[in-house]
Amino acid sequence: MTDGELPMTVPAQGMPARVRIHEVGARDGLQNEKAVVPTEVKAEFVHRLAAAGLTTVEATSFVHPKWVPQLADAEDLFPRLGDIEGVALPVLVPNERGLDRALALGARRIAVFGSATESFAARNLNRTVDESLAMFEPVVARAKAGKVHVRGYLSMCFGDPWEGAVPVHQVVRVAKALMDLGCDELSLGDTIGVATPGHVQDLLSQLNEEGVRTDTIGVHFHDTYGQALANTLAALQHGVTTVDASAGGLGGCPYAKSATGNLATEDLVWMLHGLGIETGVDLDALTATSVWLAEQLGRPSPSRTVRALSHKE
Repeated sequence: MTDGELPMTVPAQGMPARVRIHEVGARDGLQNEKAVVPTEVKAEFVHRLAAAGLTTVEATSFVHPKWVPQLADAEDLFPRLGDIEGVALPVLVPNERGLDRALALGARRIAVFGSATESFAARNLNRTVDESLAMFEPVVARAKAGKVHVRGYLSMCFGDPWEGAVPVHQVVRVAKALMDLGCDELSLGDTIGVATPGHVQDLLSQLNEEGVRTDTIGVHFHDTYGQALANTLAALQHGVTTVDASAGGLGGCPYAKSATGNLATEDLVWMLHGLGIETGVDLDALTATSVWLAEQLGRPSPSRTVRALSHKE
């Protein structure tokens, strides 16, 4: 960083040296868009994200098109990303059929998505929590047998729009069950954005007590109440080094209407770079990518950092 450049780097004690950003904009960010985004735009978006230095870019989801029409082009999109080298391109799979579709196209990283609450499991997966875990079991087993990396998403870890507060022990039980299936990593989702820093650290501590290692945990915060960066900082202080974020702050959750946008990748990078934490991300290139995508979508980016940097003279 050159003299005079912002943000000024001022490291804080207890922070990790490097954070891996798990970019979810191309999947979680776009899945809530009402107008279908052309496949070629999605492909260029992923290429631009990779060129900006993001090393993990979630590409798409192999769910039934009826449930998420925006991602119905997974078979068309994924082959268009084959020329991206050195970048992990995980995809979501809901069941064995989704796994078959992903493996047929050469996917080497998949994710299953569970719920810490019965209400969301019923709406999102049409199953109980335990039934969904049973559905994931052969998916994870087959993936691991084929040396495919598996991520386990867990939604509603901090609050549920139908059930309210979610007891930490309830979240820990389902999280541990996901990891016991054989998942390589766990992403804790604050689906409706109600977490606060103390809650984050308490959940992480209790997961550790039950044998879930911090180095296998990622965090996925929504900014509904403006807490996403504060919660991320709390997770970093605990030792977490994987943070989910969405370029431009795109996204929500189609099954939880109170869920607003994800933590914006640009806002996260600004904070991390100010702390002297390496990300490998070129913030200017990332900002330009989000400005470009906002133009494709016909509306401005909700990211504060994108707005600030794109209006600089």
